[in-house]
Amino acid sequence: MKPPLVVVGDALLDVDLVGTASRLTPDAPVPVVEDVDTRERPGGAALAAVIAASATTREVVLVAPIDTDDGARRLRELLEGRVRLVGIPSSGGTAVKQRVRVGDHSVVRLDSGAPTATLGPLPDEAAALIRDAAAVLVADYGRGTTAAADVRAALAAARGPVVWDPHPRGADPVPTARLVTPNAAEAARVVPEVAGEGLAAVGARAEALIATWGVGAVAVTMGARGALLSYGSGAPMVVPAVPVTGGDPCGAGDSFAAAATIALADGAVTGEAVSAAVAFAGAFVAGGGASAWDRAEPAEGNVVAEPGADGVIARVRAAGGTVVATGGCFDLLHPGHVATLRAARGLGDCLVVCINSDESVRRLKGPTRPLVTATDRARVLEALEFVDAVVVFDEDTPAEVLDRLRPDVWAKGGDYAGADLPEAAVLRTWGGQAVVLPYLDGHSTTALVERSRV
Repeated sequence: MKPPLVVVGDALLDVDLVGTASRLTPDAPVPVVEDVDTRERPGGAALAAVIAASATTREVVLVAPIDTDDGARRLRELLEGRVRLVGIPSSGGTAVKQRVRVGDHSVVRLDSGAPTATLGPLPDEAAALIRDAAAVLVADYGRGTTAAADVRAALAAARGPVVWDPHPRGADPVPTARLVTPNAAEAARVVPEVAGEGLAAVGARAEALIATWGVGAVAVTMGARGALLSYGSGAPMVVPAVPVTGGDPCGAGDSFAAAATIALADGAVTGEAVSAAVAFAGAFVAGGGASAWDRAEPAEGNVVAEPGADGVIARVRAAGGTVVATGGCFDLLHPGHVATLRAARGLGDCLVVCINSDESVRRLKGPTRPLVTATDRARVLEALEFVDAVVVFDEDTPAEVLDRLRPDVWAKGGDYAGADLPEAAVLRTWGGQAVVLPYLDGHSTTALVERSRV
């Protein structure tokens, strides 16, 4: 059995009160929220643990202070069957964060519970789990857990890599931490003497944090700009993020830290872990963020697909928009592909590109193809401003993936005018429409390959 991944930190109870608002109160310019639906979920370190459990086949263990009040009971119920909880005896009440939301927008947040917890001794079982974990994620939410001497001693003795997600009111990371993941605002608060918001300022703050804390590396998360990774000297590595439209950013930092910890547990180097974390956090936000925590399922192997496709489609449909899909091998992207993709995006409000997997391309094109792997083909397509998501399918035709995605429009470029597209029958089963786009003559991957051999 593989060693577990252990999450240490402050467990909270998050509550979303979601309703509708169509008018303001007569006594103040504030909305009247009606038809309220109460949705509870794990928060803080508990959310980080649940996110990690959804993305790894390892057992995930949460080590956190747990009280005996009703909030703690509800939190235990939410965690049941998802992560193993090893509680640190605690008093002072469970911290509860309540967001009042109208649709996808928060109106106000109400916090309750003592600002810090009164902790009992760290159980021997918890110390042993931390010591022998494949990797440890510290999710500090400023309630005193990471300042406790016995907790810090256990973290310093961890044999696996330690990822520390800090908090402005929390303790400094232990010097043995492999990676610390503050967001840009947190880094600016700790290093106020560095002014500015550009990459130079973020890099300088990261170097200063490494010098202050004595840790291995710092990855400053910058929201839509991705993350900057510094080892304290030399040029930092910047990992750009794939743009995400909409989504709930709550929990994005937890998802980033969880993904980095999983990657390190599985043997990745720090740069690889940060790259994986940026991609995972973007997909997490696109898929609904913390609000969709209970729709997460455990990862199944090495799936080559853009996890944001479902989130993109859901948002467009919720707004009454049109979902467009197109497909092909896209081996060696050329002007003909670009023309078709740009035209397809103009037919609706999002474009999902379905591409053949490497095995599928080999069956269709022969043993010398593809020239570019599915992972790299997807990355190139995702970089285009008019492509919203990419999905890789393994079958010879896109019929199965189309039945799952159910786009409103299926667009193909080429010499199909006047003919019935092979996918048209599938589209008709849900009222979708298959269309043909103008073909840009003189461009094909096969022709490019032949010319390169001359």
